[in-house]
Amino acid sequence: MKIDAHQHFWQYDPVRDAWINNQMAVIQRSFNPTDLKPLLSRNGIDGCVVVQSDQSEAENEFQLANAAQHSFIKGVVGWVDLQADNIGERLAYYSQFDKLKGFRHVLQGEPNRALMLTPNFRRGIAALELHNFTYDLLIFPDQLAYSRELVAAFPNQPFVLDHIAKPNIKAQQLDDWEQELRALAAHENVCCKVSGMVTEARWKQWQPHDFRPYLDIVFEAFGPERVLFGSDWPVCEVAGGYDAVVSLVQNYLAAFSAREKALFWGENALKFYRLEAATVPPLLK
Repeated sequence: MKIDAHQHFWQYDPVRDAWINNQMAVIQRSFNPTDLKPLLSRNGIDGCVVVQSDQSEAENEFQLANAAQHSFIKGVVGWVDLQADNIGERLAYYSQFDKLKGFRHVLQGEPNRALMLTPNFRRGIAALELHNFTYDLLIFPDQLAYSRELVAAFPNQPFVLDHIAKPNIKAQQLDDWEQELRALAAHENVCCKVSGMVTEARWKQWQPHDFRPYLDIVFEAFGPERVLFGSDWPVCEVAGGYDAVVSLVQNYLAAFSAREKALFWGENALKFYRLEAATVPPLLK
């Protein structure tokens, strides 16, 4: 089974969604499951994980309703206030929804770059572990060191790094990002989504070779059993589109083994998000 482990739906609101500026006019509209299904089918992808784009519990209701109506939506990554005093109660409530797999906070936008290390936030992460929820790390490279400290404190909590931490691909910057990414990858409770890259490059002017140094580092650091495919649709539409993102990764993986490709395109996502009972055999040598 092939899985797109990172995409979004939203009912566009120009105030709430002010992050979608005029340079991103192509996505200044609503995007729904019926928009995505033809793209998945055309690319041979069987299902997806929808990730929050609004920091509210109303977002969870919206995405869970989508998932209930469309069987190809295999999982939801929602939002909850991890710093709330009643975080345990909220997570106990959300445990009743089989398709709600984990949560995310937009840490990349926080003025306090080390918010994830504050006592209240760490208390929320500890509660996730108790309720078997995953956590998506949405950060910029300057927060990689803080993320490393966080994941080290919770070795039994499954984390996944979104968008390879958004390095500056446009400027082909590697050094600090590479060092910190490798340090984060040393923690085996962390996976990495190969997603969101095209929007960090020169929009619609990028070439496949722009991404190879980054992909080489990610696959070497995390290994084939801890990397997941994500399209970041519809955000990717500003920089090339769904088909282009799939083609980019397919070309990079051309020399990989069939086993490694199966892990990347679906089995790792099935295992990380517990999308269905899946036994992943050891990597074939």
